[in-house]
Amino acid sequence: MSDDVAWTRTKPATLMREVILSAICRPLIALYTRRRVEGLEHLDGLTSPAVFVANHCSHIDTPVILRALPWSRRRRTAVAAAADYFYTRRLLAQVVSLAFNTVPVERTERLEPDCASVLDRLLGDNWSLVVFAEGTRSRDGTVGPLQSGAAVLAAQHGLPIVPVYITGTHATMPPGRRWMRRGRAGRQEVRVVFGPPIPPRPREERREVMDEVRLFFESQGAATTPNKRLAAKQAVAA
Repeated sequence: MSDDVAWTRTKPATLMREVILSAICRPLIALYTRRRVEGLEHLDGLTSPAVFVANHCSHIDTPVILRALPWSRRRRTAVAAAADYFYTRRLLAQVVSLAFNTVPVERTERLEPDCASVLDRLLGDNWSLVVFAEGTRSRDGTVGPLQSGAAVLAAQHGLPIVPVYITGTHATMPPGRRWMRRGRAGRQEVRVVFGPPIPPRPREERREVMDEVRLFFESQGAATTPNKRLAAKQAVAA
């Protein structure tokens, strides 16, 4: 796995990233979409960093979510990105890290030591983190099984998890498409919804925590994939 590009979190890089997100990404995405943000009131009472757990349908999910966050949180929020996709080439890793403040992670349920140390350091330094818990982009717009690494990190650092449901990006730029597209009626509607924070829970309850995230997605109209092991466990307990 390629190393974390730490210089992209310096103050000059943070200011450059805001220019990229606000002066380049925002107007470009606005040509193809109409964005609606809901649930920001759930962030008002948060006094600590948070682990934002989002569904994933498109490469534009990251700039859309970052732009939906208030500046006070956006400037201190990193994004977990697939090491085997974005960090195999040095130039690509630096460009993506600068533009979106990404950090490399392995796409497995178990956090690798190098990956965990980077994320632990960030969370310990009061950074928030965006995690796409499915591990890959949805091919059909539905929400796949959620990996529990985000819940493990949140438990280790005593941080809340904030579910983030995003819809409309799959229609705008699905996997396999190189650029955005409009709908037949014009710009696509993109909706970003922040859910109520889920308080820190013990590591042993990581699957239950992620199921709460899944149920929030479902409450917003998503088609989701329940965790079969958790469902079996709950059936036995009942």
